[in-house]
Amino acid sequence: MGETAERDGVLTVPSLPRRRKRPDIAADTIRDRIMESGLVPGDRVPADWLDPETLKISRGTLREALKLLEFQGLIASKTGPGGGIFVTAIAPDNALRMLDNLFLFEPASIADIYAIRKLIEPELAASAAREKLSSEAFEALQSTIRLYEAEPKTAEEEYRQRLAELDFHAELARATPNRLLGFTAVFLLSLLRDMTVCREIYRESNPELRETGLHYQVRLLRSIKAGDAEQARAIMHDHMIEAEKYMLERAAMRERGHARS
Repeated sequence: MGETAERDGVLTVPSLPRRRKRPDIAADTIRDRIMESGLVPGDRVPADWLDPETLKISRGTLREALKLLEFQGLIASKTGPGGGIFVTAIAPDNALRMLDNLFLFEPASIADIYAIRKLIEPELAASAAREKLSSEAFEALQSTIRLYEAEPKTAEEEYRQRLAELDFHAELARATPNRLLGFTAVFLLSLLRDMTVCREIYRESNPELRETGLHYQVRLLRSIKAGDAEQARAIMHDHMIEAEKYMLERAAMRERGHARS
């Protein structure tokens, strides 16, 4: 039993930890064995690992445990000759979508997202300069810039150019050898794309914003090509500061406009 505590003059008893269900425990047992054994995507999970008697669970509990692992993207079942349970690797896009859904009804704020972007984007830029990007990766960055070098002719084209500016950062994230850093950066970009207020801001006409983005990114490409990690980090830091300021100001203006209406 947990100790009692007093709050506002009333004694309270801390709630007990939620008891885990048997399918969850069984799924963790199977997952741990897969990890400890060194199985890789494509390998078959030995049938004796999935024996209900060995796991001390019912067949129904085993089915639920396997469904959990399949939903998590760790295993896949195949029927017919050569069938069975096989280890799989979750696709990055699927992982992103699951994380996006976590924030679907309680989205992170623009300030929260940029608090992290200001930390990791400069490191991505420094990494790109330090690691000497391949010609293919460098060309991918240049290609995103080409999409918004010309003046947009329509509002829809200007909107697509704003998204291309985000694609520049996504390409930078994909090029880093630090997969965790890159995944986090892409996830934050995905959150921005999904936020209604951000979409509304991106659709606002602002020719100066395109010029500002080009200014930073052209300078950044030069520093990356030169292998100057510190300069790349400084340019990206300044870029994130300006981007955060713009997004927060526009979001505040929209909120004031909604309040008046």
